[in-house]
Amino acid sequence: MNKTPLTVKGAEKLGAELHQLKTVERPRTIAAIAEARSHGDLSENAEYDAAKERQGFVEGRIQEVEGKLANAQIIDPKLLDADGRCVFGATLDLDDQESGARVCYQIVGEDEADIKAGKISINSPIARALIGKFAGDIAEVQAPGGVREYEVIAVRYE
Repeated sequence: MNKTPLTVKGAEKLGAELHQLKTVERPRTIAAIAEARSHGDLSENAEYDAAKERQGFVEGRIQEVEGKLANAQIIDPKLLDADGRCVFGATLDLDDQESGARVCYQIVGEDEADIKAGKISINSPIARALIGKFAGDIAEVQAPGGVREYEVIAVRYE
């Protein structure tokens, strides 16, 4: 399987979620199943069905997060030396050429992407257009509303 890039913060967040699932959610679900079982007839027990369904979700999520962490290539942006080039983990200051608005994005893994927090997925059209660019370069992004142009103002590794 291919390695999936993940920032250090993203790996820590997934690790915390995995810990929460294993130490809190799994025991809570097991207790809910035991409680529902004690009510008697399982064939007409909605609490039991709901608890079993929740258990399936929790176990599935645990496997998913463990798989993501096992296949992660963890990259610390502070240790990057890309000579000012836009790469995974870099934080970019951009000028939208059409509106003149200034935006700041960090290129992160798919699981970490949160546009409201300024984190864009490495697989997004804007990130793909920015990879390899230097400060002063113009990136053309094929957006749903047409082609947009962004000028790279600064590239930071933080």
